[in-house]
Amino acid sequence: MTKQIAVSPAHNRSSLTLIYFIISICLNSLGNAITVSLNLGSALWTAAAVNLSHATSLPLSWLLFAEGFFAIALNILLLKAIDWRRILGNLIFMSCFSYLVGLAVKLLAFLPLVDLNIVAKVILDCFGIVLIATAISIYQRVNLMLHPCDDLMQIMRFKLCGGNSTKAQLLSFALPIAAICLTVLVTRRLYAINIGTIFSLAFQGYLVGLADQRIFPHLKHRNLHI
Repeated sequence: MTKQIAVSPAHNRSSLTLIYFIISICLNSLGNAITVSLNLGSALWTAAAVNLSHATSLPLSWLLFAEGFFAIALNILLLKAIDWRRILGNLIFMSCFSYLVGLAVKLLAFLPLVDLNIVAKVILDCFGIVLIATAISIYQRVNLMLHPCDDLMQIMRFKLCGGNSTKAQLLSFALPIAAICLTVLVTRRLYAINIGTIFSLAFQGYLVGLADQRIFPHLKHRNLHI
């Protein structure tokens, strides 16, 4: 999204903060669960963890958490400060998010998603990415707590990219892309990359910026401390 987003110093209504956060994390969990269930390509950070798992034989869950800690370390370097409240929020978000995605995948298993034709699967997979981008937009504006990878994108967005969500998302995606390229050199194989991954790379940042304007537009970015 090329249009810069004005950052409001005013707090959003605290009585609704938790509600917006719950809506956003549920949307994100559902979106990720849809892409996982359809197996048409994981989001880039997840795809990087999958490829690293094949290259190192380490469990995927360990590598997903390792990515989170890596993002936290980068956030500290970019902010040039250790914000313990922010870090604690990152860790809580990672734990809750992992549980909710697993739960959503189990619930979606009761639906005949695998029986859909390929066109329907591709459309639904892209819809899952749209849900993820919408969720990121909402909980970044609420800024109660964030996944460290989404926090990294937000820091890059306002500290390095002048509020441009598309540039920030592509910049943050450069890290998992580099990891994937390195693992391909080792394994000579590419895993978890498909139409959903390409759609996420091409449009997720734009969709985050679009959701900023169209979904709960009264919500403004707050408490950035960037």
